[in-house]
Amino acid sequence: MDPLVKRTIEERQARTYRKEDGQLIQTGGYMSPEPYLFDDVTAAAALKKPVLLKGPSGSGKTRLAQSLSALFGQPMQSVNCSVDLDAEALIGFKTIIVREGVSVIEFVDGPVVTAMKEGHILYIDEINMAKPETLPILHSVLDHRRMLTNPFTGEVITAHEDFTVVAAINEGYIGTSPMNEALKNRFVSFAVPYLKAGQLRSVLEMAVPDAPASTVDLMMNVSADLTKQVQNGLLADEAASVRSLLNALELAVHMPADRAVRYAIAELLEDKMERDLVSELTATWVK
Repeated sequence: MDPLVKRTIEERQARTYRKEDGQLIQTGGYMSPEPYLFDDVTAAAALKKPVLLKGPSGSGKTRLAQSLSALFGQPMQSVNCSVDLDAEALIGFKTIIVREGVSVIEFVDGPVVTAMKEGHILYIDEINMAKPETLPILHSVLDHRRMLTNPFTGEVITAHEDFTVVAAINEGYIGTSPMNEALKNRFVSFAVPYLKAGQLRSVLEMAVPDAPASTVDLMMNVSADLTKQVQNGLLADEAASVRSLLNALELAVHMPADRAVRYAIAELLEDKMERDLVSELTATWVK
């Protein structure tokens, strides 16, 4: 690892963040599909570059961010984007509280302000689901200024030295829109692919240790077929989600595998033809 990056990581780890009640930071557990991917993302984050993770649903983008949180010893503030996301959901809001019998207006910090002040990781999930007019408020946070003028209080907030931004997108999904260039150019971007077969098996076995080897074999075969059909354009990306496959394996310990796949994967798909295709592919492996 680059000496500067290594030193930066060590410095952050030395400033481990713990809550007063002793609650630990989130644990990671991300397995990198490429030998260099996690190290390169770590290097970019250590150098205070906003990181953009691009990949299909279930490829492990959130787990990667959680692993950065564990590595750096920093809690993670999360923003889940949607068309309803507004400035208050990002920055915070004013509320009325009663103090010593007197009603006063107090500002409650949102995830962006909290992460900036406390030196946390700010994780913005599905950033391309937000309305384009909502996100320019983050421009000064994401560039070299690393600061924000709170539009609700006028407070000028300069980010803590450890403040880190990680955003994730699922490209081409319904409800998403292309990121505008002004926003996109503030990030360094990493493609996050699905795990390779050997890595996927290790993840399944570690996550569901009580699953019989034969059931793991079945799920690996189903996963390979689903991935192939996704690549052929016959199934939506989410059909090959590792998250859904894990759910299916956990269910399959307690019920027939074909039903487990139906509940965890097929029924999540909108198109009936896609649901039927998943069932047909599964049936070829169920004895």
